[in-house]
Amino acid sequence: MAKDDSKSRIKWEGDSLKVVGSWSDSAKQNIGGDLRRLEDREQALDSKPMGKVLPGVHELRDEDKDFWYRVMYWLNAGWIYVLHAFTKTTNKTSQSDINLAKERLKNVKARKDEPFIKEEEKSA
Repeated sequence: MAKDDSKSRIKWEGDSLKVVGSWSDSAKQNIGGDLRRLEDREQALDSKPMGKVLPGVHELRDEDKDFWYRVMYWLNAGWIYVLHAFTKTTNKTSQSDINLAKERLKNVKARKDEPFIKEEEKSA
């Protein structure tokens, strides 16, 4: 998975990268594959919008016999902001997980990051 210091379009917010790194190899591989697809501007295999709960935010999903793995992300100005990563054991996403993603989204918007520009576009 890409880190902030690479040429990746992914910006990991809070402890999201650390959380994903603690997951099972299978979950890391599946979620990582979807993040690579997003980086390549392709459709993720298992993603859904958060709807009215978090407008504009989507969720990557994976599961195994123990957990449901979730990554909430927001696409903006060429960036993929990974707002929150967590596991759950029930069908419902907790309000605390939603609130944390909302807070991180608010912080990202307040930062006003420059749009992502590919290296080859910078020199053109």
